[in-house]
Amino acid sequence: MTETEALQATLAGEHAALYGVGLAGGRLKRGARFRAATISYEQHRKRRDQLAEFLVDVGETPVAAAAAYDLPQAVTSAATATALVLLIERRLTAVYGDLVEATDQNPVRTFAVQALIACSQAQLSWGGSPAAFPGDA
Repeated sequence: MTETEALQATLAGEHAALYGVGLAGGRLKRGARFRAATISYEQHRKRRDQLAEFLVDVGETPVAAAAAYDLPQAVTSAATATALVLLIERRLTAVYGDLVEATDQNPVRTFAVQALIACSQAQLSWGGSPAAFPGDA
């Protein structure tokens, strides 16, 4: 996978994450989980914007978000919303790992490593368990 392909795949992942976290946030009651979902949404939005900027900087057109995304299950409760956010963070960890591997540009690699760590930490905060190799699910 080329760096551009990895950037586009990661950007597509962040688009999907925003959709899913936004949907999940609507099922979480006002409280700690709702605040965590709101913070998560903002972090994913910032990473999405940075990924798009990396692509524009090398003359590429960033992939657009889809109008909607298929979900692995219906989000009908706080438990299913939490499970969705955890799944999103797991999947993004793998995608950011691919980006780390595909790039040799320091700013992109630094960004990808920081995002990989953030997604790994988010997995723990959403109820995931530690893994020796984050993203290896």
